[in-house]
Amino acid sequence: MIRIVTRAHVARLENEARAAVGQARQTSAAANEAFGRHVRELYAVTDRAERAEATAAEVGALLARAMEELSAAQQELLLRDIEIRRLRQEREGESLEGRTLTVLLHYGEPHTIYATREEAHADTATHGMPADHVWKPCGEHPARAFKWRCEVFIYNAASNGFRRAQMPAPKPVEGAA
Repeated sequence: MIRIVTRAHVARLENEARAAVGQARQTSAAANEAFGRHVRELYAVTDRAERAEATAAEVGALLARAMEELSAAQQELLLRDIEIRRLRQEREGESLEGRTLTVLLHYGEPHTIYATREEAHADTATHGMPADHVWKPCGEHPARAFKWRCEVFIYNAASNGFRRAQMPAPKPVEGAA
């Protein structure tokens, strides 16, 4: 399958990364605040050893939970940053010129888009076509005449889009000079 990455998708990932950084900062501040509050409580109840031990255990649990949340937020931020970099490199580094894709048609209607013809043929096997089916050119017959048909499209830089790899032969217009 082909994964199409748009600038809007990259921008959305960047916004989500910024939100994750903000959440990590808020979590860290909340952890610091909770830790400070519990330390103050610990000094206030030093005369009761039982209570001090319970408070220390509670502070430790809160701090451990806050550290886990902070670690998870940092991990998520790192993964999003890696994904953003990969998508940028993919978008900037690859030329689509000459790239092909295959559209699987079901009675002439687009069904699925694949990176290769072999993937499209394999998918038709999941829809009841025999795995050893021999695919033949369809010629000039309309696409709706076939249950499953594969059409190959190739990227054309001049039109900034994909075009059919094999265009049908033009038919003369009656009475045209």
